[in-house]
Amino acid sequence: MRSLPRNSPQAAARLVALVIISDGHACRSEFDGLAALHAERRLGLAPGALPMVLHQLCEDLLAHAPGSAGLAQAVDETMLQALLDEVDDPALQRLVFELSMAATRADGHAAEGELSVLGSMIVRWGLFEASEAQSKQQLVARAEHLAQAPA
Repeated sequence: MRSLPRNSPQAAARLVALVIISDGHACRSEFDGLAALHAERRLGLAPGALPMVLHQLCEDLLAHAPGSAGLAQAVDETMLQALLDEVDDPALQRLVFELSMAATRADGHAAEGELSVLGSMIVRWGLFEASEAQSKQQLVARAEHLAQAPA
């Protein structure tokens, strides 16, 4: 896996891209939803750069996939934690989580892989108080509820 500068636009975008592909495919609706939120600009990327970040992520994952395993099998917990650790700025973490949630919601289906990555973000980054007993899916549901609550 390529090493990226800590808190760089590319490191942040790579996590959003990971959520996009964690269900096994990237949907146009996910990119449309991110475009509506001006994701590239907000992350500090050049226009049109998110698909390139996703492409590079897929190349890296395929290069590290064991045998004939697919992309989902290429990301183990150690790798995921290392990717999450590349973003340690709290404001950038919240932005990555917000955009990742938007990408997850865009196709109308939250897949297990998406929920797992989102749950790992919540736990690793301490995005809100959570008990050890909560599953990642429960954490994501709680975070989505909090995100939709009036400010």
